[in-house]
Amino acid sequence: MTLRIASLIVLSTLPLVGCRQTASPTVPIVSHPASPAVTATAGEISGLVLFAGQAPSRVRLDVSADPGCNQANLPAFTEQIVVNDHHLANVFIYVKAGAPASSAPAGSSPVVLDQRGCRYIPHVIAVQQGGAVEFVNSDATVHNITTVPSQAGNPSVSFAENANSAPRTETFKEPEVMLPVRCSYHPWMSAFINVAPNSWFDVTGADGAFHIAGLPPGTYTLAAVQEKFGEQDIQVTIAPRAVAKVNFTFPAR
Repeated sequence: MTLRIASLIVLSTLPLVGCRQTASPTVPIVSHPASPAVTATAGEISGLVLFAGQAPSRVRLDVSADPGCNQANLPAFTEQIVVNDHHLANVFIYVKAGAPASSAPAGSSPVVLDQRGCRYIPHVIAVQQGGAVEFVNSDATVHNITTVPSQAGNPSVSFAENANSAPRTETFKEPEVMLPVRCSYHPWMSAFINVAPNSWFDVTGADGAFHIAGLPPGTYTLAAVQEKFGEQDIQVTIAPRAVAKVNFTFPAR
């Protein structure tokens, strides 16, 4: 069932900027295709994804059985729920309805999903429909990447990547949220690919923040999707050259 827990404040006109990438040493965020050309009246959506209640403790993973995981500088912890001072990371935010038609820019760079320290980094990524993901192995061990899509147009693959092997790129053609990625050789490894139906999306970093720029004035349905808590949808109205401030709150179960 879709939850509807959010707050919305429309602010006065502010300068427009591109999609922000939240910097974080533990929850890196990757770039995604830029929004279409910003018009003189375009606005923005920005805000936070918050967590209400006591966050569960993250458990450190023992990956010492494979020396190629090299955990010396990158300890592995469970990533299903990552909360920092009540700010929730790894939440996919996208304009679910009301957005003008858009397509992945021709020649746009693939989004990189790395395997480092026997973790997928980032844990959650997003790509525009028709865009590509580049699977990279930075470990001194072999991984076997398995994708489990629910949409027939997205690749279902299971392939091995040796250490220092060339990256492999796959194209994702159908909108889909939280498409699972696993490693057959290291069962604790997991990631999620989100395929957005348009170019207006983001993924929260360690500060729980998101920012989507270049939206024409109008009313939109904005969705926030978290792998354990599901989806929240809200209505957002953007005035010309204004910033709509939106906060989502996911409650502890």
